[in-house]
Amino acid sequence: MEIKAQVSALVGAECKLGEGVLWDAGRSLVWFVDIKRHRLWHYDPASESSGFAEAPDQIGWAVPTEGDLLLCGLKTGLFTFDPASRGFEKLADVPGEPANNRLNDACTDPWGRVWFGSMDDAEGEGSGRFYVFDRGEIRAAGPSGITITNGPAVNAQGDRIYFTDTGGQKIMTAPLSSEGVGEARLFADTAALFPDAFPDGPVVDAEDHLWTGLYMGGQVARFSPDGELVATIDMPARDITKLAFGGADLATGYVTSATKNMSDDDMKQYPQAGSLFGFDAPVRGFAQARAKLG
Repeated sequence: MEIKAQVSALVGAECKLGEGVLWDAGRSLVWFVDIKRHRLWHYDPASESSGFAEAPDQIGWAVPTEGDLLLCGLKTGLFTFDPASRGFEKLADVPGEPANNRLNDACTDPWGRVWFGSMDDAEGEGSGRFYVFDRGEIRAAGPSGITITNGPAVNAQGDRIYFTDTGGQKIMTAPLSSEGVGEARLFADTAALFPDAFPDGPVVDAEDHLWTGLYMGGQVARFSPDGELVATIDMPARDITKLAFGGADLATGYVTSATKNMSDDDMKQYPQAGSLFGFDAPVRGFAQARAKLG
């Protein structure tokens, strides 16, 4: 069940809350965010260079669009980011979101829609829910009443979507099509498997298995399509948030991590916490669709 992998720290980003890692095939870059420090990071594997742009507020995710921009989820709504000018521009508010909420994680589906979640910034109220951005329209879609949302994640075929209730230690799944999303059901109750850890950002691989970061668990975990735990990989940080498959062959695992809940003693135990990590993955991912803005 445990897979041995050589995991390396690629960017010593010292993230307070690293999240939203993804592979931008068009630019051959990795994007990830530090939510609490308002930073949108990039990493170039070819040159091993990295850097960040300052976002105007807490930034939960960024996904490439069909044009030259990235679509980003900030605490105050959806923004576009221009990598050339490094500028952010407000695109839309998320209707009905409480002022104490922020956006946390996202993915695209094969039709270019963007699925994303909101959550209570203080992680206390069950005010989080999921949305879909569909060519300029934002509507609620999926589970609601969640304290800490993560995901969604969509499989390569586009017929299944996953939603994570991090505080409740549950991963849910629902049928998906070009018409929309069906009713969510329990996919995995991770409390029985990892009682002291919390499922964080999910992603699906090319073999239709789901991977999740384990916050407080120091691992990434892989589940079969029927929700069975089939593998784990140890990470050199305790609070693991999300994994993405990238590189030219989509066989490199990129992993974000966090430090916001770590003490000085914790940091001595995990001195590389907050980094972007990389390893040779045992399976490949698949090319993610680019978001359609209109």
